[in-house]
Amino acid sequence: MTQIVPATIAAPSAPRALTLHFPDNTLLSLLLGDHDRHLVRIEQGLGVRVNCRGNRMAITGDPARVEAAQSAINGLYRKLERGEGLSLSDVDAAVRMSEIEDPRLPLSDLPAIRTKRGAVGPRSPGQATYMEMLGKHEMVFGIGPAGTGKTYLAVAQAVAMLTAGKVDRIVLSRPAVEAGERLGFLPGDLKEKVDPYLRPLYDALHDMMPGEQVIRRMGTGEIEVAPLAFMRGRTLAHAFVILDEAQNTTSVQMKMFLTRMGEGTRMVIAGDLSQVDLPNGVRSGLRDALETVEGLPGIGVCRFDKRDVVRHPLVARIVDAYEQRAEAEKETARRGRAIPEAGTA
Repeated sequence: MTQIVPATIAAPSAPRALTLHFPDNTLLSLLLGDHDRHLVRIEQGLGVRVNCRGNRMAITGDPARVEAAQSAINGLYRKLERGEGLSLSDVDAAVRMSEIEDPRLPLSDLPAIRTKRGAVGPRSPGQATYMEMLGKHEMVFGIGPAGTGKTYLAVAQAVAMLTAGKVDRIVLSRPAVEAGERLGFLPGDLKEKVDPYLRPLYDALHDMMPGEQVIRRMGTGEIEVAPLAFMRGRTLAHAFVILDEAQNTTSVQMKMFLTRMGEGTRMVIAGDLSQVDLPNGVRSGLRDALETVEGLPGIGVCRFDKRDVVRHPLVARIVDAYEQRAEAEKETARRGRAIPEAGTA
């Protein structure tokens, strides 16, 4: 006779309570934020309860979440101890970084990109991985949704290597796909025609170095910003080359770009495969390249997801909503194909 053993249901983890002590009440008030808005953000982001009385802060919740909240709060307090400011975006970044599962990356040892405007650090687990790749690989693909810092961090790495003398110039490029790369009908001279497509790259540059330096280095050719069509026939040596919006290249354009790489050159290819603007039936060169070169020595591929979005928290929710809709449409299409097959069987 077979004995039936009731299934064992794992009991949920017992809530944990942890108390933190802070020696400086002035810094503690900055940590809390106006009307405790920083603590509210941590509670919402990590699903814990945080109460503060005097110089003591009590965290209550699931043990893993309590540990993550402790890590985030301690990291923010250390930031204040170094004399740095604190904003809601810093709090959001600390919440994301507190959930890093890789034991090789404690918050104190995360990679940073040093520029003359200061250090640029990761604000999500995906960014930490991406920054490691930028420092190690000759060619890096950054794939993921808007707001994950793919281009911004690549420009930061490029500026850091240029100012350190590790490369001789920076080349930034995007496909002007909205105009079909036939820019003649647009008003103005060549610069005025292409600038609207390259504006995000200029913005990132100005965040990394003083405006007069950007202008001077562009005048000397140390920094070049140009549409992808202008890359044909060139060999780029001792340069840091970034291709932004790479999902809007064709397969021919992407192969042309990748083969511009010369001696001492680093390349970063950034794009979002969910936002392809190419005509129907035209295959994205970014997708084609990933299927062709991923896994080759010297090439790194970093895939971001909605958890790495570092813009307004609503952006991450918007990205998630579009992903869920796309998955639902795929499932509906799959079921639609399966029904006729079943009927003909």
